[in-house]
Amino acid sequence: MSNSPSFWREDERKLSDTFVRDGYVIQPAESRADLDRIRDLLADIAASYLKLPPAEDKGAFLDRIHEKVDVQRLNDLRLAVIREMNEEAWTRLAYFNTARRALEVLVGNELAMQLRINLSIQLPNDDSSLLPVHADVWAGDSPYEVVLWVPFVHVYGTKTMFILPRDKDSHYQAKMGELKLKSAEELHRAIEPDLRWLDIPYGNVLLFTQNVMHGNIVNREPETRWSTNCRFKSVFSPYHDKKLGEFFEPILVRPATSIGASYRLPSVA
Repeated sequence: MSNSPSFWREDERKLSDTFVRDGYVIQPAESRADLDRIRDLLADIAASYLKLPPAEDKGAFLDRIHEKVDVQRLNDLRLAVIREMNEEAWTRLAYFNTARRALEVLVGNELAMQLRINLSIQLPNDDSSLLPVHADVWAGDSPYEVVLWVPFVHVYGTKTMFILPRDKDSHYQAKMGELKLKSAEELHRAIEPDLRWLDIPYGNVLLFTQNVMHGNIVNREPETRWSTNCRFKSVFSPYHDKKLGEFFEPILVRPATSIGASYRLPSVA
């Protein structure tokens, strides 16, 4: 065992160890005020789109939105909420603030953030909003990204997402060639005994590496799921298909980096 001192603070080390072991962490939002502000915005945009008065209980309104909209209009509602949410100048900063310290511990303090926050709305018994088991890196995402996944209602049971913990995930991904699976359904059945269904009460956020397998199934609970997701990565970590300036935008660049990037050695005559 090395006698060198650890550069981690104890709280940072615990957070880091959990993330490395499981591939995800669930924690209380670091700014409840920002979380509530975004939830209220989602509810107000949805009410306006549906030509309803603003709800007094925003959380209950989101949970029961299936009483106000059917599957045929759902995607139009979702796109309208995404558009108006992202048009607000404050939403991305507020979103970041829900997990700012954790992101700096897990990802770094020179950060790039996805340009647009995504939204998922999953009505009860709706099979049109499914995300079969996958890992985002299989589709060209950088393995250096972390997803901040925020539910705006209590998610549990089939109303939530599932994730394959990192130790189990590495086992299955190493054996993928041997398994000879022909579809996402076959893959899901193979890994199902080891999946974790994440119970996340409102007021908490999830951070996970998209290198591990995850997804959802038909929501059989009596309420609607509302959740957002947005990716973060270190500015200087490798990019794959989703590039800086196209998909990501730098949000924190430190002074030494700014000075260093602009410095040019003097020319010698």
